[in-house]
Amino acid sequence: MHYIALSVVCSVAVSVLLKLAPRWQIDMRQVIAGGYLVASLACLWLLQPDISALTGVGTGLAWLVLVALGVLLPALFLVEAQAVVLAGVVRTDAAQRLSLLIPLIAAFTLFGETLTWLKLLGLALGLVAIAAIVTRRNTAAAARSSGGWLLLVFVGIGCIDILFKAMAQLTATPFAGVLLATFVLAFVLSTLWSGWQFLRGNARWQWRNVAAAVLLGMLNFGNIVFYIQAHRHLANDPALVFAAMNIGVIVVATLVGAGAFDERPSRLNYAGLILAIVAVIALAGAR
Repeated sequence: MHYIALSVVCSVAVSVLLKLAPRWQIDMRQVIAGGYLVASLACLWLLQPDISALTGVGTGLAWLVLVALGVLLPALFLVEAQAVVLAGVVRTDAAQRLSLLIPLIAAFTLFGETLTWLKLLGLALGLVAIAAIVTRRNTAAAARSSGGWLLLVFVGIGCIDILFKAMAQLTATPFAGVLLATFVLAFVLSTLWSGWQFLRGNARWQWRNVAAAVLLGMLNFGNIVFYIQAHRHLANDPALVFAAMNIGVIVVATLVGAGAFDERPSRLNYAGLILAIVAVIALAGAR
């Protein structure tokens, strides 16, 4: 469970950076590209993948995971940024957390996890807890034409969770090599997009983006590596990893929002936090 805790901390830290980016006048397009370069270098240095093994990636699943993640990871950052602008932080966060439904369905259909009454209770409590935590007052004013962006956030994050689980199951190719290739592909695609913005005159270079890119890259690297390690160490309990990660992120993010950004939770939100803790305990006890 400590891998999940570390992944939660990194994930919430990334959210805090995204929230502070407009205040610090950070161009996230540049930061995302630089962040994946940093993540690639961190992967090379810390995981020391066997690059030559990538030439032997012959399974369709490995290539599907590599390409899909390489495209989805940078694209989802941009989608989230647009969703925050159009729908607001609260509704975007709700879409992110409710995406838990997609990998949970996959856990019992694609990954063959056995559904027990204790797991079912934990999942039910977890979903109720998420609904209670993301409920906020005065959100009706945010009802602009943003449904499509929120749907993309919902589906995108759910699919990425499933792909990370699939990466953790790869045996023919070491996951570190596939992870490095994924980061490199994400870097290339995000750099092409950022470069296109420069050519169109919609972006300009700022040194503050370099520091933000280094921070984002290391946090994103930690988030992904710890999450995959959690799946590898809890290979028979994907639902526990999916639920504990999503519930953990929203609990910690809510507490950070209340303490650092004066986002005061309601009584219903606090009740959801308590219920979320009970849900994780039930899921952990079902192992």
